[in-house]
Amino acid sequence: MTIYLGAVTARGGRSKASAAASLTWEYVERASRYTAVESIHFSDERSLFTWVDKGKGRTDCFVILLDSAGQQHSSEEIASVLTKLRDDGKQRVLLAIGPASGWSEDSRKRANLLLSLGRITLPHELAAVVLAEQIYRALTIIAGHPYHCGH
Repeated sequence: MTIYLGAVTARGGRSKASAAASLTWEYVERASRYTAVESIHFSDERSLFTWVDKGKGRTDCFVILLDSAGQQHSSEEIASVLTKLRDDGKQRVLLAIGPASGWSEDSRKRANLLLSLGRITLPHELAAVVLAEQIYRALTIIAGHPYHCGH
């Protein structure tokens, strides 16, 4: 299973050298010890779903969109979702941060799951750090690694 950390961002709107980008890269690298994890950026929602549709494999990509109206899960629950997807044979899982204006209704309908990081609003780069860390944390929970102490 490959996990993709996606974000819809304006091309000029992110700095590869920012502290947040460095932290995101660090957690993606750590998570890659457990399964393939990649960070991917899209210019708009259409390009994200074009990527989803073009990458057809043995199974459809499982799309999780971060949305303020989505379900809130604990770290353990995120680990359970990823475990189920892995056990169901999903080849690709995309967790994506939406555009600044939020996801369109069409995108929300195409998602397999809407996930919320909470009721606070985060800048894209900070949301990417939090999401990357939660992916890493979920993978360590699945592996039984002591990184997550259950608190």
